[in-house]
Amino acid sequence: MHPAFSVIFFTTASGAGYGLLALLCLLGPLGVLPPDRVLGLASFGTGFALVTAGLLSSTFHLGHPERAWRALTQWRSSWLSREGVMAVITYIPTGLFAVGWIYFGRTDGPYAATGVLGGLCCVATVYCTAMIYASLRSIPRWANPWVVPAYLLLALATGALMLTLLAQLFQIDARPVVVAAAVCILIAAIIKLAYWKSIRADGGSTVSSATGLGGRGPVRLLDAPHTESNYLLREMGYRIARKHASRLRVICVLALFAIPLALTLAMIAIDAGPLSPVAAGATVASATVGVLVERWLFFAEARHVVTLYYGNEAV
Repeated sequence: MHPAFSVIFFTTASGAGYGLLALLCLLGPLGVLPPDRVLGLASFGTGFALVTAGLLSSTFHLGHPERAWRALTQWRSSWLSREGVMAVITYIPTGLFAVGWIYFGRTDGPYAATGVLGGLCCVATVYCTAMIYASLRSIPRWANPWVVPAYLLLALATGALMLTLLAQLFQIDARPVVVAAAVCILIAAIIKLAYWKSIRADGGSTVSSATGLGGRGPVRLLDAPHTESNYLLREMGYRIARKHASRLRVICVLALFAIPLALTLAMIAIDAGPLSPVAAGATVASATVGVLVERWLFFAEARHVVTLYYGNEAV
């Protein structure tokens, strides 16, 4: 599939924003994070900014962005519509919890209830985003059982890294958040490697399976449906060389998993003092590059089954 930057930015920015908000809403009521006003302003401000920017950028990929509101009416059958509805709903409990944290300095009682509800809504929204792709059987590399866990864990991991940086900047005890970040990164790495192994092992669809003629011998294309490029080939037949994909995967593993995990483990093992914010900033910068590469590959390596009728042997 053609990797549109607006969709890449949407999935990465909103994922990190929801991950950050979910951790605030769940760790605050548990007493892991103190209801510090400055930390709350910076953290909730960053989370809402990322979520809103990501949601707005997603409309740029639409043919008629001014009609985006109509997608909210199809929630019974469309995961995209469900994601939009959940995104709107999530603002309510997370906003109420932010008010309690920032203005009243409270994360207990009724505010704790809104926090837990807001955290669950954040997770549900990311789940809906992942299901937009995982529900598409026509794209075998998206209709994969590892896609949803990868989206959820990467959102939590990037959100935890951002929360670590903010806590370090405002001199809040960030050790529990750093531990959570390290665990999320490690699990996300395992899931992503499993996904890559899965799409290599799975032959996907072929011309034989698509036409149902495989039992009668080899099936080959006699003539292409079109003699020149068209919308289907531009949007659904994007190709990336295997050697480039391998290099980008190495960059992804290093930038998104190896470097952030090493730095977070170092922050857990060694109290670096003034260097801790620098290390936390480096993890956020590295993970940002890594998750952008990961998401670009997610789209670039996916091929629609329609490309079988344009010469692809398998998808």
